[in-house]
Parts: sequence; structure tokens; C-alpha cells
Amino acid sequence: MTETVATLDEKKLQELEEKFDPEMRFRPTVPPALQIIKWLLIILSCFHFYTAGFGLLRETTHRGVHLAFVLGLIFLVFSATKKSHEQPARNTWLSPGGVPLVDWLLGLACAASVLYIPYVFDDLAFRVGNPDTSDVVMGSILFITLLEATRRSMGWPLPLIAIGFTAYAMLGPYFPGLLKHAGANWSQMINHQYLTSQGIYGVAVGVVATYVFHFVLFGVMATRVGLGQLFLDIAASIAGRFAGGPAKVSVFGSAMFGMLSGSSVANAVTVGSLTIPAMIRVGYKREFAGAVEAASSTGGQITPPVLGAAAFLMIEFLNVPYQTIIMAAVIPAFMHFFGVFMQVHFEAKRYGLRGLTDEEMPKLRESLRMRWPTLIPLFLLIAILVSGRTPYLAAFTGITSCAIVGLVTKTSGNDARNWTLMVVLHAMLGVLCFANLGQQSEWIKLGIFAAGVVIALVAWRVFGVTGRIRHGVLVEAFETGAKYALAVGAAAATVGIVIGVVTLTGVGFKISFIITGWATAIAGVVSSVVPEGIVTLKGLTLFAALVMTGMVCILMGCGIPTTANYIIMVTVAAPTLVQLGVEPLVAHFFVFYYGVLADITPPVALAAYAAAGMAGSDPFKTGNMAFRLGLAKVLVPFVFVFSPSLLLVAKGFTWYDFSVTFIGCILGITVLAAALSKFFLVELKRWEQVLCVAAALLLIAPGLVVTIIGALMALPVLLRQLAAWKLAKASTAAPA
Repeated sequence: MTETVATLDEKKLQELEEKFDPEMRFRPTVPPALQIIKWLLIILSCFHFYTAGFGLLRETTHRGVHLAFVLGLIFLVFSATKKSHEQPARNTWLSPGGVPLVDWLLGLACAASVLYIPYVFDDLAFRVGNPDTSDVVMGSILFITLLEATRRSMGWPLPLIAIGFTAYAMLGPYFPGLLKHAGANWSQMINHQYLTSQGIYGVAVGVVATYVFHFVLFGVMATRVGLGQLFLDIAASIAGRFAGGPAKVSVFGSAMFGMLSGSSVANAVTVGSLTIPAMIRVGYKREFAGAVEAASSTGGQITPPVLGAAAFLMIEFLNVPYQTIIMAAVIPAFMHFFGVFMQVHFEAKRYGLRGLTDEEMPKLRESLRMRWPTLIPLFLLIAILVSGRTPYLAAFTGITSCAIVGLVTKTSGNDARNWTLMVVLHAMLGVLCFANLGQQSEWIKLGIFAAGVVIALVAWRVFGVTGRIRHGVLVEAFETGAKYALAVGAAAATVGIVIGVVTLTGVGFKISFIITGWATAIAGVVSSVVPEGIVTLKGLTLFAALVMTGMVCILMGCGIPTTANYIIMVTVAAPTLVQLGVEPLVAHFFVFYYGVLADITPPVALAAYAAAGMAGSDPFKTGNMAFRLGLAKVLVPFVFVFSPSLLLVAKGFTWYDFSVTFIGCILGITVLAAALSKFFLVELKRWEQVLCVAAALLLIAPGLVVTIIGALMALPVLLRQLAAWKLAKASTAAPA
């Protein structure tokens, strides 16, 4: 598989991401706009890099500076229409550097309206609740330009949702029944959304500005120094030689690459560009090859330690350490990849697909020799997270370590100067991150950091020390990392509008009451026809509420990204689950997982569409197949709601509950994978498929009794399969 052995082409990957992900479709520009945008992006990355390592600014100032850069840059980076994006850039008086003059003005107006709040911060407490004319004008400018920035970077769905919620806030007296409320005028809306921390400047923007941006930048840096390629080589060495090897490499590679990237599309493009052609070559259908990569790639958002942006929001919403989120995510993430892997395995066995030959396999020993130093940043990042320090300090450490490894170590021919410099710089980095430097820590840290830069420059100039990347790659990574974070920054601010309406009108409690009422009614109908003692009314009510919440999450996810989906659903739906007795951590994870599932759920399945584009397959068929492969992700959230021990850190954890649930899930997912693939040891008959599906649902359901019943139901299928397999093996071995 020459694609696996090949080095990842960063330029090609960026082109693929721009083609398949609307959040990456950047406007072509020429000087002077090209240089202005480049350095504004680099300054934005440097701002976040500095604050992560040396101390955050005052909350309002920090969020204001972040948002001013993000929203202002969106008007320069994203075109107003798709047609203008496809046209070549030309430098004219009305379009300096290929950016229309109106976009320059919109960017400046948006940035000014954002920075207005930090500027009047000292007087803000006296103006909340009584905004003056300038407050309303500046707030209105931000409100309108924010919606336009989000539309440009993400499309219409999220702005329309925000407009709908705003209309609800202002037209409250005209709504019927429980949804009716007093309503708010425009001045009151701007006051709440603009002058308080309950709206645009709320927790979502805060999390992106203090956590998400840094980990996006770390993922880009780690990929640039070669860690992504090492992961793919390790995955190929582990799984490549077995039946259907390239597909199994896709599963393992996406799982490992997901540790760096919280983006489903970026994961699909990066890993899929290497594995999809190889899958097609060994015999997989194009739809299946694309679906395998899409389903595997959605696991990137649920794979520790980086996870997706929504995971950092959980820290703020739940007020728990990041280590807790990581631990809770481990087993569900494993279940997702295990489910995809088993279907890939059965599919390969069914069609007799080969693995990779020795010539197609990467040389793991050679890859490790060349790239093992790239593991250092990941290990340091995990160490910082486990030590209990802040996630943004962990990201700062990882980014700095990536720079050291990239600029100091070579892919071959490292000498004593390289190793000495790497050790010295990492030792200084360790002092920055772990030492207690007292009240003047910021200035001492700056001094240590400056000394490290001087040492690196002297080594570069005087001793000629070179590394695996050039300095220009480091600059490009800072530019690209900022570009990748623009869309999620706009989404966070726009979701703040939704949260602001919820807190202003109290509609979240009303929606919870409505969902609970519907769930209770449905449970009452079902319990009237189900024999008494099999299920409880409380359990049926919770199950109905989970089904409705999951469906809404998937529908919402068809048009908006996972982060925005999670925030909205946590605001309006998670309280319902908590009210029904679900632990908050579990309720948040349920909403999070179903939001991620939207990336492989037609009609809008971005990861599936990206994979289909590379496989040359039908996008809708690829999405349907990816959903089938990801069914473990559909079922497992229900399991950990009824058996929270699966999340390891949930309240009431016991090893007995965990063991029963874990073993049941493993068996159930295996049996379900066989049923969906129509193959176990030999081809499954129709009655075996039906029996396997029923047995799988019982095996996956928490509880020892139902697990045993499920195993007994699957036993006849296993016995028939064994007999048929032995017969087929004997007939094959018999002489002609």
C-alpha cells in the first residue's frame, strides 16, 4: 500500500478539507490582503499561545480580543457567496487584495463593536439593565455582523436558529399556552445579549478562547512534525496484514489520529486520503470504503485526550476536572471503534478480502527510528492533564514541545548537539510548567522562555543545528491553526444568542416540562400493553425522553456543528434528563454523543460526504452505510444512561456493574456486527440475522439476567455456524 507508506502531503490535505468542509473554504487572496490576513492569523495564534503559558487576561478583555480577531478575520477569509469564492482574486480599488471593500469595513465594524465592551468595562456594571444609545447601536452592529460571519463560515442553519430564538424572545406574548411569555423589546435584547455574560460573551466563547483554540493549534503542530504519519504507520503495522487490512488500518489510524484532531472531517480527509484508495484496491466497494473512514473518523471527537470542542465545554457546564471527562470518554470511545472494527472484519471474511503484503506494509522499525521524538509532545500533554493543571497549560506545553522537536530533531542523522539541545529546551519547558515560581511567576516564565529562544537561535546560527521542519513550517502551522479555529469561534458566539434567549425567557424549563409530559404519556401507553413487571413506568418514561432527545440531537446536527449542537441541547434538553434522575455527567455525554452522530447521519453528513468524495461513491449511500457501521455509537449512550458505571467516573460506580455491562456490550456489539454484515463464521441465514439482532439488544442492555437471556438466544446461531464452518472446512480440505 504505497499510500500508507507515503508521507502526508499537507498542501494536498488542506485542499481536500477545503473541498469537502464548508468551514475550510477560504477565499483566494493576493497582496496586500494576503500578507495582512496571514499576519493577523499568526498574531491571533501568538495571543492564545502567550496567554495559555503566561496567564489569561481579565475575562471580558480576553474574550473580547479573541472574538474581535475571529469575527473580523472571517469577513476577510470567507467570501459572501460560494460563487465569489470560486473566482480568482484580483487586486482593484474596490477589492484590495481580492477582498471587497465592504468586507474590510464589515470586519472593522464587527471588531470595533466587540472591543467596545472591554473598553467600557469599568462602567459596565452601571449600564447593565439600562443601556444607552451607543450601547444599543454597537450591540446591534455586533448582532447583525455576527450572524453574517456565522453564515459565511458555516452556512445558514445556525444563524436561522439564532434568529428564530430571537423572534421567540421578542414575540413572546403571541405564543400559545406554556410557551407564552412577557416578551422583550430590542433594547432589552441587546442589553442581555451584549452587556451581560449570559449571551454573546458567554461560556461558549470563553471555552473556545481558553481551551479549544489551543488544542486545534496543537493538532496542527503535531501533524506538521510527523506524529500523524507515525500513528498511521503503527496502525498499518498492527492491523494491515490481516483480512481486509486497509479497512482495519483505517479504524486504528482514525482512532489514533483522533487523539490529535477533534474534527471528524479533518480526520476523514487525513487518514482517508491514504486508506480509502487501498481499501478499494483490495476489493471493498466504494461506498463501504468511504463509510468505514467516515464512521471511524467521527470517533475523533470522542477519543481522549484531545476530544472535540464540546468536551471542554463540559468542564465549564459541569465544573469538573478535565481528567474526569477523559476517563468517562475512554470506554464509550472504545465501544465505537470496536463496533466499526467488527463489521469491517466480518465484511472482509465474507468476501475473502486480503490484507496487505509485506511490500505494501510500512517498515515500523524505520518509522519509529525516524519519528519517535514526535511522541514527546503528546506524552507531555497527557502528563500535564493528569497532573491536574489546566488544559490550556497542557496545550501550551504540547505546542512548545512540538516546536522544539520539529526544529531541533532530524528524521535521521541526529548528533550530540541535537539531543543536548532538545533535552535542555525540554528541561526549561518543564520548569515553566511544573515549578512554583511565586508571585512574579509570569515575568520569570517570560525570562525562561526568552532564554530558551535565545539558546535555540544561537544553536541554529552558530552550531548549524537543523530539524525535521523549517521555521517557515512553524509559522504556517500558526496561520493554519488560527484559520481552522475561526468557524468554531463564530459558532460559539452565535450559540451564545440562543443561550441568552433561554436565560432571558426561561424557555428551557418549559421545553423540559413539555418533553417530560410527552415521555410520560408515551410510557403510559406502552406500559398498558406490556405485561406488568417487565418494565417500570419510570424506566419507560426515561427511555422515551432519551429517544426524543437523541432524535432532536441528530436533526439539529444535520445543519450545525457538534459544538453548537451540544450547547443548545445541553441548554434545553439535558435538564429534562437530569429531572428524570440521570446524573448530569451522564446526561451531558448522552447529548454529546448524539451530536457527534450527526456527522454520519444523512441528509447532511459532512464526514461521510468528505469520505465519499475521496472514494468516488454516492454520498447518500455512503452516509447510510456509515450510520450502519456506527450503530454502536447509537446504542452505547442508552447503555451508560441505564448503567452509568460504563463511564468509570460516574456516581455509583461498581466493578460488578461495569464488568457485566462491559462484557455484555462486547458480546452484543459482536453479534450485532455479524447480523448487519450477514456473516459470522459462514454466511448467516435470514432467521439467524433476526435472532442475532434480538440477542444483541438484550446483550447490550444492562443487567446480568438480560445479558444471559441474550447469550442463550445467540447460542443456536453459534452452534449452527460452527457446524456449517466445520463442514465447509472439511469439504475444502477433501481431495478433488
